[in-house]
Amino acid sequence: MNDFDINEVAPFDSSLPMMLYRVLDAIMPEQQWRVMRTLWEGESLSSIEVARRTLLPAASLVGVLDRLERKGMIARLRSVEDRRVVFAKLTPEGRALGEEILPRIQPIQNELRSRVTPAEWALLSELLKKFEGAPKPRATSNEDESHA
Repeated sequence: MNDFDINEVAPFDSSLPMMLYRVLDAIMPEQQWRVMRTLWEGESLSSIEVARRTLLPAASLVGVLDRLERKGMIARLRSVEDRRVVFAKLTPEGRALGEEILPRIQPIQNELRSRVTPAEWALLSELLKKFEGAPKPRATSNEDESHA
């Protein structure tokens, strides 16, 4: 019999992944914004690189790129070296939007940082970096035993 007690597990909404997702959604809620922000720094990136930088699953990214392409913000170009690779490239309209919006980003970043002290910001950065390189959790020994 399994002696697992669900009441001993932290509620899902207070788990670290959910807390981080809520913060991300509060700061950068729109997936299209994340893609555009990434392209404003890189101009043209493979969809794989866009997915990696924006933390968007490839399946979700396809729809985001479709919407941005329909709006005329990006163009998709297939690689001539490897036809499996698709690049997202800013159009002149997408670039112009970045020129309008990018000057507004630093004040927002400054406002976010003003919510904590410099020491708290440094500590937050340090703590979050510890999670970035952490190994993925694996099944508990009870789960391992049940599959044996």
